[in-house]
Amino acid sequence: MRLAKVIGNVVATIKDPELVGAKLLIIQPLDANMKTVGKPMVSIDSVGAGAGELVFWCRGKESSFPFSPAEVPTDCTITGIVDRVNIELELEKR
Repeated sequence: MRLAKVIGNVVATIKDPELVGAKLLIIQPLDANMKTVGKPMVSIDSVGAGAGELVFWCRGKESSFPFSPAEVPTDCTITGIVDRVNIELELEKR
């Protein structure tokens, strides 16, 4: 899983029948330092995320697992909402 920030939503009037009722959000991937990395992507929301939230996301075959047994045609899915991030920095040894 990776981190991203939800930066917008997508409205689609015509889509695959398995996507009817699914919320599509635009996410911006983040690195370990919470800096943007790569281009924004469209993702299916499986957890009720909203604009501005920090989320977990996954790609590939695993991105359809939250919707099982349905076969949702997705390659990017939000799988969790992040409540808090703690980053511990290792001090240089002298």
